[in-house]
Amino acid sequence: MKFDDILRELGEFGFYQKRLYLLLCIPAISVGCYMMGNIILLYTPDHRCKIPNLDNDTWEIQGDWHQDMVNKYIPPSSDYDYDRCHVYRDGLNTSEYECTDWVYSKEVFHESFTSKQNFVCGEALKTSHLQLVYYFGVLVGDLGFGLLSDVIGRKKSFYISCILQVASAMGVAWAPNFWTYLVLEFLVGAACHGVFMCSCVLGLEVVGPTKRVWAGVVIHGFFTVGLCYLSGVAWLLKHWSYIQIAVAAPCALYLTYWWFIPESPRWLISMGRHAEAEKIIRRMAATNKATLPEKMFSRDTVEKKKGGKLWELFTNKVLFVRTMIIFFNWIIVSMCYYGVTMYAGTIGGNFYLNFFLLAIIEFPAFINIPMLDCMGRKWTHIFFMWIGGFACIGTIFTVVYGGDDYHTFTLVLSLIGKLGPSGAFAVIYIYSLELYPTLLRNAGMGASSCVARFGGMAAPYVAKMGELIGGDFGKALPLAIFGITSVVAGLLCLFLPETLNQKLPDTVEEAAKFKGHQKRKTEEIYIPETTEDIIQTKF
Repeated sequence: MKFDDILRELGEFGFYQKRLYLLLCIPAISVGCYMMGNIILLYTPDHRCKIPNLDNDTWEIQGDWHQDMVNKYIPPSSDYDYDRCHVYRDGLNTSEYECTDWVYSKEVFHESFTSKQNFVCGEALKTSHLQLVYYFGVLVGDLGFGLLSDVIGRKKSFYISCILQVASAMGVAWAPNFWTYLVLEFLVGAACHGVFMCSCVLGLEVVGPTKRVWAGVVIHGFFTVGLCYLSGVAWLLKHWSYIQIAVAAPCALYLTYWWFIPESPRWLISMGRHAEAEKIIRRMAATNKATLPEKMFSRDTVEKKKGGKLWELFTNKVLFVRTMIIFFNWIIVSMCYYGVTMYAGTIGGNFYLNFFLLAIIEFPAFINIPMLDCMGRKWTHIFFMWIGGFACIGTIFTVVYGGDDYHTFTLVLSLIGKLGPSGAFAVIYIYSLELYPTLLRNAGMGASSCVARFGGMAAPYVAKMGELIGGDFGKALPLAIFGITSVVAGLLCLFLPETLNQKLPDTVEEAAKFKGHQKRKTEEIYIPETTEDIIQTKF
């Protein structure tokens, strides 16, 4: 029997698979916390230069001091004026000195890693560097643990990444300086994605073919629960170390999974370990109250699919253009998804409410599931890219011309700006799968996952741009960049063919001629089967 035939016999998504899948979805909650955690830990509070020779200087300025329109703090009678980064002699700006110590507002957080290490003014970009290294760690974790799980198995790789995740994440809470934090965050990024990769693959490899797409989408909800949990503990604890501990400590629960989750039977069969695989499959059948034949395995129970070389996507002009459009959309979707959330601290209003709303807005994005079959892959993706893009562009007017009086409108537009890439993430995943030819589908999706990480790496720099520039223009610039690039990415998709109900290309030659006009039969609908195909690379 083919392995998918075995799954149909014992139940494609029976009680055993539901129980196992639920266990393996829980780590996605932690992944959500880690993927957005640096927005909290590296939050930059309001700050100003510390007044020289004043030991009890606090953020709450006493007396008749006032703040002017360019964030200068003017004392009632003094030879000095102060802004966020400089001290001015005689208040005439003729003698300017770099600030060496700062006073921070504790209105949002009692302490962040940024305020502890003084990553402001000339050191402000260090927070973006740290976030870039984290997302680079995610990329390394994708590749490293993906390869490791194919060599030693999903279960062992999962456990190794769990141990690394707990150790490195707990270490972050006591990081004494920039370099320690940087190394530990790289390890956290690699480890948390190792946990996710292995749990996702293991969970989906025991689910029947017709249930895999739904199983791949449902896990997004657990990711969003993690964002809500992160906003809650941040609001309660308000200190970066305690928040990190509250996120890292529950991960110790995953160390107990060794006694509750099996190895992937599909992987065991591919390695020729049929006896171990049969033992697990029989256990699944007993739980699901299904009956299996005495002899289940044959030489081709797990099919070895032929694959092509990635460079073949660039040998034909048509495929080259389509691949570049797909890659660009992956980059922009990733950049906008993370970047809009990173921008939460500069929208104004209540930081925690903004962060929470930007988290739960992902739930309505699941409307993309029925839209995929009604509007098609192409127009559903364009819809989400444009609705998010135009909403972000709209914030230019509410910020520059409305100011604080239009904060509610800015927040609503920002939420729609987050809804767009959230909905587009799952669509571009399915759309890309169907556009790549069968022989290059694995290679194409692996490359797409890699280039998407560059969008995540760029996001903190774009989000930080407004703070470095300052003023209303600087405040609106990041969302304008997110919006314009999102609209352009959607426009480029107009040059791609529709894949809904189409006979998909198998070879490079067929892909080059694919126009999206030939209907396919129901039984020919493509169902992802391999590890690379079924993983949602949003994480």
